[in-house]
Amino acid sequence: MKKALLALLVLLTTGVTVAAEPKDPVTVMITTSKGNITVELLPAKAPETVANFLRYVDEGFYNGTIFHRVISGFMIQGGGYDQDYTKKQTHDPVINEADNGLSNVRGTIAMARTGDPHSATAQFFINHTDNPALDHRNKGAGWGYAVFGKVTGGMEVVDRIASVETGPGGPFRQDAPREMVIIENISLINE
Repeated sequence: MKKALLALLVLLTTGVTVAAEPKDPVTVMITTSKGNITVELLPAKAPETVANFLRYVDEGFYNGTIFHRVISGFMIQGGGYDQDYTKKQTHDPVINEADNGLSNVRGTIAMARTGDPHSATAQFFINHTDNPALDHRNKGAGWGYAVFGKVTGGMEVVDRIASVETGPGGPFRQDAPREMVIIENISLINE
């Protein structure tokens, strides 16, 4: 307790301020070639993940990327490849926040990753159905996929994307849309 008070006193007397993490939901618009999807991000539940995603949004990273993996009745995944199927360079991965109490239910947005639970960078997916198998179970093999927001408008666009015909495309042997689905941009619609 004394150390905490001393640290606070030092901060107050030196003029150093500590920025508070945003806790209120933040809304973004995902503009696609199939229509718009409004997503509410939840920084109170996944602060590192939301900050990471918004960094990419602010940099324009997602502009012109594609939904490269689409599985109807499962999810639509995008944000990592351009229209030539070239994988985009990303920042360092973020810590997995899948143990935040949020579930991979229909209409939620979560981070895609490799087998390493802490490997998520820019790719994300929107759950097309309830996917409880993707939820956090433990810090071993059941790490899960970090949900960090939910669709609040345009779920019919998600359904439209999920219903496109798929097959091989670029480096993928299956699940790539035959008709490219472009993420034209992702923009913040409230600050």
